[in-house]
Amino acid sequence: MALKATVYKAQVQIADLDRHYYETHALTLARHPSETDERMMVRLLAFCLFARDRLSFGKGLSTDEEPDLWQHSLSGEIELWIEVGQPDERRLRKACGRAREVVVLTYAGRAADLWWQQSRDGLARLPNLRVLDLPTDGVQALTALAERAMDLQCTIDGGDLWIGNGQSTVELTPSLRQG
Repeated sequence: MALKATVYKAQVQIADLDRHYYETHALTLARHPSETDERMMVRLLAFCLFARDRLSFGKGLSTDEEPDLWQHSLSGEIELWIEVGQPDERRLRKACGRAREVVVLTYAGRAADLWWQQSRDGLARLPNLRVLDLPTDGVQALTALAERAMDLQCTIDGGDLWIGNGQSTVELTPSLRQG
């Protein structure tokens, strides 16, 4: 019998002062049995960083044809494709051919550094690709906020991000590797 995804609900108030985006989103995240809380929370953080009206989660780890998050135009073109982790270079080349903008959020410290060293030259040829790295300690602290029902507030200002649940707040500053 196959294991089922665990469903998490998140009410997220986003105040992005950099983009002048202020909205509350009721999100449902399905955590695949092979996915960690850390990765799931980075997907949630990616939503906060790039929140838009039509941004949505992909089908997840079980589907190779979809990203972690994406946004389609009203006519069906892919405007934004977001990957979390350390995707294969071929996958990113294909994504860059399909989407107007592609973003990768890496978060695994030394493993992300090694992935970047191996992939940097090939990825540099992709003009519509942006690669951001999240600090390991911030991602670990973010994982502590994971609950089946979350009520979160997220503020983005000057490239810095604060996300909290009323009891604790995590500060993260993504660093730009490419883009």
